[in-house]
Amino acid sequence: MDDPKPSPFALNRGRIMLLVLGAILVLIAISTWLGGINAYQQLREANAAATQAAPAAADAPAP
Repeated sequence: MDDPKPSPFALNRGRIMLLVLGAILVLIAISTWLGGINAYQQLREANAAATQAAPAAADAPAP
């Protein structure tokens, strides 16, 4: 009898590895597009500095 041919879309070890590597590549691309972890840290520091400076500026007398 004829053996059924395997589906061209069946997952095997090689295809799973390619999917995982593709997902990692997409995550790296998104992270790079968003500026990476350093940009996030700089944004947090700038926000902290701005919130600390805002009350001091509000207390100063108007010129």
